[in-house]
Amino acid sequence: MILIIDFGSQYNQLIARRVRELEVYCQIEPPEIALETIKALQPEGIILSGGPASIYEPKSPKVDKGIFDLNIPILGICYGLQYMVDSLGGKVIRSAKREYGFAQLHIVREGKGIFAGVTENTRCWMSHGDTIDQLPAGFAITASTANTPAAAMEDPVRRLYGLQFHPEVVHTPEGKKMLENFLFSVCGCRKSWTMASFIRDSVEEIRSTVGDRKVVLGLSGGVDSSVAALLLHQAIGNQLTCVFVDNGLLRQGEAEKVRSLFKQHFHMNVRFARAKAQFLDALKGIVDPERKRKIIGRVFVEVFDQEARKIRDVDYLAQGTLYPDVIESRSAFGGPSAVIKSHHNVGGLPRRMKLKLIEPLKHLFKDEVRLLGRELGLSDDMIWRHPFPGPGLGIRIIGEVTDKRLSLLRKADAILLEEIKAADYYGRLWQSFVVLLPLKSVGIMGDQRTYEHIAAIRAVTSDDAMTADWARLPHDLLGKIANRIINEVRGINRVVYDISSKPPSTIEWE
Repeated sequence: MILIIDFGSQYNQLIARRVRELEVYCQIEPPEIALETIKALQPEGIILSGGPASIYEPKSPKVDKGIFDLNIPILGICYGLQYMVDSLGGKVIRSAKREYGFAQLHIVREGKGIFAGVTENTRCWMSHGDTIDQLPAGFAITASTANTPAAAMEDPVRRLYGLQFHPEVVHTPEGKKMLENFLFSVCGCRKSWTMASFIRDSVEEIRSTVGDRKVVLGLSGGVDSSVAALLLHQAIGNQLTCVFVDNGLLRQGEAEKVRSLFKQHFHMNVRFARAKAQFLDALKGIVDPERKRKIIGRVFVEVFDQEARKIRDVDYLAQGTLYPDVIESRSAFGGPSAVIKSHHNVGGLPRRMKLKLIEPLKHLFKDEVRLLGRELGLSDDMIWRHPFPGPGLGIRIIGEVTDKRLSLLRKADAILLEEIKAADYYGRLWQSFVVLLPLKSVGIMGDQRTYEHIAAIRAVTSDDAMTADWARLPHDLLGKIANRIINEVRGINRVVYDISSKPPSTIEWE
């Protein structure tokens, strides 16, 4: 296991993902972690992440310096390197010239340690305003750039290594090789982190935790809740009951697909709560997007609570919380704290229902959840499904949500997805959907004048939804989609295409 100390870097989750891609398990912990806790974890290596602070600032983050006496290999990245230098008697100063972006890295001690098998002159990605002025005793420079003489350093006797650049980003082409060298040559890690091993360990842990008691889970049909449900079902079988709330805000055929997949194919206990009327009554006359979100979340909790109370002797509530939620919610230095969406994770229900919480996916990233889903028997169609917001079509209708407007949007959205898939573009997009606007426009159909709704198509590409670019779909494809929507959906006579990127826009409209 590799322990990653989070000093607030925007790339800390990327470090973890790179380590896990190399089939080594890792955990991200805050710098406040106690030395005794680190000893108890027994990591084979420690990575000190980068961060936005300067080491000489009074409140810069610091981990217990005792880590350097544990005889555990340590790799410091950017700020992590500077913390290592400062802690061990070296000196860090403000750079006369800051260095951001690509830099040419010259390795002066190749063939050993971190740089074994790495090209002597390679590219790296820099992002720093401070530099190493004096190395601690026992260290030697192993790489440099034109602007940074100490771009990398090492003390091979104590197995301490530092990189001023970021090996975890794709902009450092041989960065993965450097991390691989640290994990296997320096730390002596073994490749043991696979989804098969995760299932084996998780099933054992779930059974040990739950015993003969019952678990309830809110099943949305999305990737996270679906994978969590399958993992729990494999561990405890019929002790798990899933509650699917049909809020009337779902896409065409969504409820039927969930019923067919989980109840009929996987033979799971699923309770279906048909609550369309409750949601539409609560949304009547509401146009403000934030109020809509809160109302949908509140009614969802009420319906779920009501349905779950019908299940006798339930002790646990399961949620599909992922590792990024866990990391960001406790990040103290520069990392944005993530507020877990109540609609997805059933808000305060554990307290409200006096249930214990179980989160079987809390150590996984999204891409790992997809791999786990495949291992558990989910189809690629489910695994690679585009994200769908918790409030559903309620936030893709700008303005008031009514049954009639939902019907228009549902039909238009189904046409879009059908054509995107037929053109083999679905897998290339992060999301694609239709938004129904609160506007009408004049049109001509045959010899008749129309005055009907406007639909907007939104399709974006992204790696993680933090940023997104509008998709350059072929004009012929867009024309075919628009033509079908106008001809087949009575009530829509105009289709527009959203060419906004995030930022400054968001992916969803509300």
